[in-house]
Amino acid sequence: MSAIANLGFQIPEILLPRPGIDLHKWAVIACDQFTSEPEYWQQVAELVGDAPSTFHLILPEIYLGTPEEARRVHSIRQTMQEYLARDLFVPYRGPILVERTVGSKTRYGLMLALDLEQYNYRQGASTLIRASEGTILERLPPRVRIRSGAPLELPHILVLIDDPERTVIEPLAATRHDLPRLYDTELMLGSGHVTGYLVAEEALIARMVAALKQLAQPEAFVRKYDLLPGSPVLLFAVGDGNHSLATAKAIWEELKAKRQASGRLDMEHPARYALVEIENIHDPGLTFEPIHRVLFEVKGDLVQALEGFYPGRWRKRPCAEAEEMMALVDQQAKGEHAVGLISRQGFEVLYIANPPSNLPVGTLQAFLDAWGQARGFNRIDYVHGQDAVMRLGQQPGNLGFYLPAFSKSDFFKTVIVDGVLPRKTFSMGEAKEKRFYMEARRIL
Repeated sequence: MSAIANLGFQIPEILLPRPGIDLHKWAVIACDQFTSEPEYWQQVAELVGDAPSTFHLILPEIYLGTPEEARRVHSIRQTMQEYLARDLFVPYRGPILVERTVGSKTRYGLMLALDLEQYNYRQGASTLIRASEGTILERLPPRVRIRSGAPLELPHILVLIDDPERTVIEPLAATRHDLPRLYDTELMLGSGHVTGYLVAEEALIARMVAALKQLAQPEAFVRKYDLLPGSPVLLFAVGDGNHSLATAKAIWEELKAKRQASGRLDMEHPARYALVEIENIHDPGLTFEPIHRVLFEVKGDLVQALEGFYPGRWRKRPCAEAEEMMALVDQQAKGEHAVGLISRQGFEVLYIANPPSNLPVGTLQAFLDAWGQARGFNRIDYVHGQDAVMRLGQQPGNLGFYLPAFSKSDFFKTVIVDGVLPRKTFSMGEAKEKRFYMEARRIL
């Protein structure tokens, strides 16, 4: 593998399932999707059966906190070793160009291995690779248990670059039919089609590296965002999968400390890097969708809780139907934030004046965090798509919160100037558009 000096990544060796393996069963969606819809994962289990599949190599988060969690964590590592022993993987050296089509939208990505030494997920980070949303530290331990000692990583991480001139990925996409095609398959359960092409020619890789180097040029970076001279460059911003990347960071730091203590530190150990898919935020096939909230087993009084947290600063407006509520939330008048409320009784819009956050999601999340600590509800989930929040919010004992979309044109400047966004601010596409596990990489 070849590290690229000062650009925070290396050219990886990527493992793909050998010819003859059913890719329709092999590839499954990111583990943090459909966490309140057990029927989806039951369909996956029935479709896959005992066939070779990434389903047997990941822990869908719907199993977190259940008896199934411990069994699957143990099984994952055994299955990884079994697949390696059965020689189910073929190695390829070089980035992989990913073409993903869902419905009428096609987007492109590039598989690279990011340098965890140049990544920091904490607020105020000035590293080349940064989180875009807040990291919930309590969510790391289950992921650490899976990755620690595992011989393979399987990424669902999507990382963004700000390339308005389309100089990095798009030139490769334009010549994709001249590249070796590594996989080409329909994805399960209506998630579209994915094709992967190997970028192996040194000239193509050199052009891609030169384009990234230009994006990371300090003077150009400062001019682009109207920053003070010397402002630290942000080249890669994590869009999806920040907790998985934070887990990889934690494992690397632990491994580094142990090896340093024993005098066996190897700074080019494969665990120093994490395989991700890079996407251009300006790709027209990439959309930012809001992530809505659903509260389960609500015990407290919402009106009383709102008045306690935003005294005299909130009001609500009933709506005859969901469409009216969504339209009012999507408008977002100045001076106050609007959030949709969905319950068994119907639809309303909550308005909060003089909001404490720049974004409605931040204003809502601050309240929900406090209400959750006061045990106003039993559990919160973060759901993609208006259908899911409508359906779940209207179930007895639940409350749903509908949020407006976040403009991707403001994304990089907001992360650079304000730091990480409130957690679960946005989603890169809806649930079925999320990244599927396909590629793997040795980390031990």
